Amino acid sequence: MEMWAARPHLILEVTLQFIYGTAWKKEATTELVKLAVSAGFKAIDTANQLKHYSESLVGDALLQLYQEGVQREQLFLQTKFTPVNSQGDNIPYDPTADFATQVRTSFQSSLTHLHTDYIDSYLLHGPYLARGLGSADLAVWKAIEDLYDTGKVKSIGVSNFNIEQMILLTHEARIKPMTVQNRCYARYGWDKEVRIFCKDNDIIYQGFSLLTANLEVLQHHRLHEIAARVGKTPAQVIFRFCLHIGIVPLTGTNDEIHMQQDLEVYHFELTADEVLEIERLGVHL
Repeated sequence: MEMWAARPHLILEVTLQFIYGTAWKKEATTELVKLAVSAGFKAIDTANQLKHYSESLVGDALLQLYQEGVQREQLFLQTKFTPVNSQGDNIPYDPTADFATQVRTSFQSSLTHLHTDYIDSYLLHGPYLARGLGSADLAVWKAIEDLYDTGKVKSIGVSNFNIEQMILLTHEARIKPMTVQNRCYARYGWDKEVRIFCKDNDIIYQGFSLLTANLEVLQHHRLHEIAARVGKTPAQVIFRFCLHIGIVPLTGTNDEIHMQQDLEVYHFELTADEVLEIERLGVHL
């Protein structure tokens, strides 16, 4: 196995404080991305998956923002290669082509959609198998490694990978994943096994569905008591908690006030006991 690539954490840590996610925005995508950047978001997440994302409309927003004076270098753009089994009817590559060609075609399409010549973070959107990894996963990962070698991708990673798949990929990879992005459930300890693995292996953990997947915690009286103590909303407490335990949070809010509130989570702290209590809270619900 070849030497793992140096980790570009200086760029990532400066930029990845809070990510704006663009899934399911449809025709509202352009205006919402502009609103998010205006509110202060610097990192935008999308995917070349027409079933759930409108990547080209993210690009339309970027063009308008650039015309208004925003610089490309000020933004962190993350997109994904989505396997055919997670695509809908409109697949952005030839599904009969070899995996390397599929990845290259999808990536080039993303560059065109986003009006850029590089991507800050490129993810494999999900594994081909529910358990373990197959030859397709490893072939796609090799193609993503090759993109990283070109310099057109600044960091690479995966999404929707469980702990078994993370261990297998890290063992097999020439360049190990630099990021994992997972749906994060409180009842599973906020994806604790994967989070610990990421910490031990210098991998950035991004969490999505932090509110919608955890409504029981969001509505819990103890979380509301903590929110009252710090003078913030329960949602802000969850996002602040996530930062405390090493999760880079994603939000997909359509509300401008919520966007502004989300970015205020750096202005207060939770106690160590409160962090531990929230981490345990979901497991017992």
